[in-house]
Amino acid sequence: MKLNHLQIEIDGIDKQILRDLMEDARKPILQIANKIGISGAAIHQRLRKLEQAGVISGSKFIVNTRVLGYSTMAFVGIYLDKAARNQEAVKELKKIPEVLECHYTTGNWSILIKIICRDNEHLMQLLNKKIQSIDGVSRTETYISLEQQIERQIQL
Repeated sequence: MKLNHLQIEIDGIDKQILRDLMEDARKPILQIANKIGISGAAIHQRLRKLEQAGVISGSKFIVNTRVLGYSTMAFVGIYLDKAARNQEAVKELKKIPEVLECHYTTGNWSILIKIICRDNEHLMQLLNKKIQSIDGVSRTETYISLEQQIERQIQL
């Protein structure tokens, strides 16, 4: 598989390494090496190449927000009064810890955000006191997620 904009070749071994680590980033390198039939040093070399090319960028733990008391996930479409206000609005959204993702979109909204809240009351407080009070935000449209049914990365 050749990624045109990066000009890097991804072979079957690279794909297998990536699949294993995408499944469990804490999987021991030697376990992957033994499974594939190459040395641990070769795995490290390939990972370094993939990281330098921008194919991978570190690893992270996934926190179960429900266990921490955050049970309401919502997507909020944000309408700006002027497109030029996007940069300032995003700067303010970054200050709100409950904002997990922020996307500049086509269509009716200028911005689409994904937020996590303790409950609907917390969501209402966020919308009224923090998000809708940002300069340039003319209105919002909110969709509460009832259940996330698919969560995955790209398949290799």
